[in-house]
Formats: sequence, C-alpha cells, structure tokens
Amino acid sequence: MRFITTTGLAVALCTVLLQTAVHAEPNDYIRTPSVEQGEKEIDFKWGSQKNKDGTRESATSIGLGYGVNSFWFTEVYAKYNRLPGESNAFDAWEWENRFQLTETGKYPLDLGFLFEIERPKNRAEGYELTYGPLVQSEWGKIQANVNVLIQKHVQATTPFDTEMHYQGQVKYRQSELFEWGAQAFGSVGPWDRWSPTANQEKKFGPAVFGKIRTGTKQAIKWNAALLHGTTNASPQTTLRFQSEYEF
Repeated sequence: MRFITTTGLAVALCTVLLQTAVHAEPNDYIRTPSVEQGEKEIDFKWGSQKNKDGTRESATSIGLGYGVNSFWFTEVYAKYNRLPGESNAFDAWEWENRFQLTETGKYPLDLGFLFEIERPKNRAEGYELTYGPLVQSEWGKIQANVNVLIQKHVQATTPFDTEMHYQGQVKYRQSELFEWGAQAFGSVGPWDRWSPTANQEKKFGPAVFGKIRTGTKQAIKWNAALLHGTTNASPQTTLRFQSEYEF
C-alpha cells in the first residue's frame, strides 16, 4: 500500500512540475513535515543561478530554529541576495513555522503545514506570506515529498500577484551518510490568471543528501542539487546547497 502511495506521489510530482512554472529563489529548499521536540538548529542556505543572458544572481540565508513541542518548529532567518551587477546585500527577515499534523509513519501520508512571514528591507513590499500543506510518503528506502504553497503580499504599496508554488523531491536513502535523488521547484503566478501559453520557468535536476553525526544529539545534515531550466524564461542552471547543524 505504501509502495503504491509513494509511486503515485512520485508520478504526480513529476507530472505537475513538468506542466507548471517555476519561480523559486536560487537557494529555495524542500520543507518536510517532521518536527522533533527540543531540537535546535543553525541552518545555512545558499544558491546561485546562471541566467540565459549570461548574468548571475545568488541568494544566501542563515537561521536559528527550535522545536517548541512535538508538532511545532519555528525558525528565524536573515536573508541576503546578490542581483546581476550589484553586490551582496541584506534582503529580508523571515519567520518560518512548520506544524506536524500526523504522527510520522502512522498513515500512508505524513502531513504538515507551513506558515512563513517575511519582512523585506524594502518596506514598499509590505509583508510576504507563504503558507500551505507539506506532504511526505515513504516505502522502504524511498522517500517522496510534495509541497503546494500560496505566496502573497499584504500591506504593500507596490502591487504583487498571488502565486502558487510547487516543490518536491524523490530520494533513495542508501545510507545515513549518503542519499541520492532529484528535486524540482515551480510556481503558477498569478495563479488565478495562469494559462499554458504564459511565460513559464521550470527547473529540476539531481540531488544528493547526507547526515554526519557529531555527538549523541548533534549532527550535520546537508543536501545539494544542480537544477536545469527547461524553458526560455528559466535560469539556465541553478546550484543550491543547504547545511543544518542540529543540537
């Protein structure tokens, strides 16, 4: 049963992400629904993309998180970006909250919910809200994740479209030290006026994962992916990396 669920989830992920658009930041990452009470972490994320015109841009963030209880994990990030022709600069503060809605492994699907508030440096952008379900399924050594997130701005003096973002991954858990698979990121925006003829951005590609234990309750988790754009409106390539120190 879990094999059928996982296989179906993987097929659905590939189908959706190959038919929708991508508008993820270079260092965007896959959120998972699992929460561990009392866990603290320092999280570093980095990404760099090469655009079709040859320019490059990058994004970096560093955060401090804590597992408040068995179902709520909260984290605060400082975010930086580097646009083409500009130097690296502070971009925003972000407060991320993940909620675990089902007990891990009890049902065919593990469910969670994400709610983020971002306060950009540019006050004209107001507040950026991102929220939506987090879904995970496992069978043996295979794990699949699919997240569907709504992103909108409130109290902004500059108009912004509401976007629907997709992200997902499939990975083979070969060992704790090394896992391999694929990741994909995408979005539909504005989601209420999207059509197949609109400019679309899509990127997906291979990913690797690992975990190095440094103590009884300490570990370094990492993952990296090389993503390829598949349309003229997509970045040519995106290299992303994430490292978490859990303690």
